[in-house]
Amino acid sequence: MLKKVDSGVLFILGATLISALNGALTKILSEDISALEIVFLRNLIGVFLILFTLKHTAPKLSGGKFHLLFVRGLFGFMAMILFFYTIAVIPLGEAMTMNKTSPFFVTLLAYFILHEHLSRRTMFALLIGFLGVVLIAKPFGMSFSYAHFLGILGGFFAAAAYTTIKKIKDIYDSRVIVLSFVVVGTLLPALLFLFAPFINVPAPLRFLFPEFIVPGSLHIWLLIVLMAFISTLSQWLLTKAYSASNLSIIGVVSYTNIPFGIGFGYMLGDSFPDLLTFTGILLIIFGGILVSKKSN
Repeated sequence: MLKKVDSGVLFILGATLISALNGALTKILSEDISALEIVFLRNLIGVFLILFTLKHTAPKLSGGKFHLLFVRGLFGFMAMILFFYTIAVIPLGEAMTMNKTSPFFVTLLAYFILHEHLSRRTMFALLIGFLGVVLIAKPFGMSFSYAHFLGILGGFFAAAAYTTIKKIKDIYDSRVIVLSFVVVGTLLPALLFLFAPFINVPAPLRFLFPEFIVPGSLHIWLLIVLMAFISTLSQWLLTKAYSASNLSIIGVVSYTNIPFGIGFGYMLGDSFPDLLTFTGILLIIFGGILVSKKSN
């Protein structure tokens, strides 16, 4: 019988693979529509998908902390829009790397807010994962821009969302938690679209107030629907992963979406990973295996 941590690792591996595919689809769609519109349409379809599953099988947990449910949705929306924006303006591999600062924030939040114990093995695995990220990012050769900063900020909001999941996992069904994310991620973009024509925002924030343009191509709509399906599945797997295992363990294993993202980026035209990148990938995988290894 697999231990509880093992199920969490399997869930997060599935989520990271789908997340990388989702990033590739976002990169393709960003050539025609804004990042905020991608978020809006993806979540709008996700709302109906989750409501369908809830109608089919009613949730069993009682709930009771609606404010935390809303906060999870808010943090999730902020993480998604910042992530999608960075995907649109910088290479996919770099966007994935910036987003993967979230496990470090998760570890800090888990320690200070949830008072989770950090074993030496977990700390060492985090260090190994960090070194892998450094090798992949190649910071001394990578141009660090405002978009990269937003990517790191998105990592912080993602970590905050994951930590909130840990607080409400025992009182809300995982589908209800995902529903809070897609509902907030639908309503807030709708409000931003409504306000966009009436306000003048600074250039760095214009990506939050774009014009809404109805996609006119069947190809774009098919990609949006596909993204909605796989993104909703990814969110469900992510929620299950962070509900099943220690936050720091799942955080380290989630680094695997970087090699997944580099692979999809290469298929979209990114340069083939060099020796440093391959070394970074191996370090990330080693760190994930180390921290998820069964204890005797």
